[in-house]
Amino acid sequence: MNTLKKVSSNPHIRGKVTTNHLMLAVIIALLPACGFGIYNFGLGALWVILITVASTVLTELLYEIILKKPITIGDFSAVVTGILLALNLPVSVPWWICVIGGVFAILVVKMLFGGLGQNFMNPALAARCFLLISFTSIMTNFECDAYTGPTPLALLKQGEVTNVYDMVIGRCNGTIGETSMIAIVIGACFLLLLGVIDLRVPGTYLLSFVIFVGLWGPAGFDLQYISAQLAGGGLMLGAFFMATDYVTRPVTVKGQYVYGIFLGLLTFLFRIFGSSAEGVSYAIILGNLLVPLIEKYTRPMAFGKRRGM
Repeated sequence: MNTLKKVSSNPHIRGKVTTNHLMLAVIIALLPACGFGIYNFGLGALWVILITVASTVLTELLYEIILKKPITIGDFSAVVTGILLALNLPVSVPWWICVIGGVFAILVVKMLFGGLGQNFMNPALAARCFLLISFTSIMTNFECDAYTGPTPLALLKQGEVTNVYDMVIGRCNGTIGETSMIAIVIGACFLLLLGVIDLRVPGTYLLSFVIFVGLWGPAGFDLQYISAQLAGGGLMLGAFFMATDYVTRPVTVKGQYVYGIFLGLLTFLFRIFGSSAEGVSYAIILGNLLVPLIEKYTRPMAFGKRRGM
């Protein structure tokens, strides 16, 4: 009996990096965007962030208490979802929009599908799309004490010229976390240095978007126009913080490149030919839905096997 070995389910070799370590890294990386959003829009932005995070965390906690499931809020994934959702909201939204969005993200998109790792689309973006469809006038109202008038992308859509410098540093209106390209890139560099994300998805996404806009956009390869498209809206935030989500992106290397190109194509189509000036949220959500198909045709074949066998 002493020679019997302990048999356990896979994985048999575990890394030292845990889920809560990864989520804490993402939270730290999002702090520059949060901080600039509060600086840019005032304490109203902080209020939106706090309510949204509280909504996501409490929804997950109450769901697990009521159904007598293990408590998982310690992995900080609900906090990340709350922050990402808040950064995708205008500062002018009423508090109940934050609550509805937080509940939808956690309860409908995450917990009802099995919890972390089982959701088929990004919870924060799914909640934002749900709010955009359900409360369009509220979600597209960017009027606040700091700024009035349309967003830079809306001005581009109308054929007007925008100040790219203001868009890069964040001196413009929009959602709380999308205005400052510098703040987003600082956070992205932090994740890249830690190895939490790599450039396969975001790099392919941004490069393919630039190529599509340059070839078939209204201004060709006009540097100012392309720079404004990159700096405006949620493109940078979506590319580095939501398209890279481990759960909803492809796991195959080839699939990640295909996924990035697909996101670039969809964002280009939505922004240039769609009625809305944005398009990142819908592009990533549709990309999430196609991930199983992408993985099916990009997974490596076993040695000695041929496709179709």
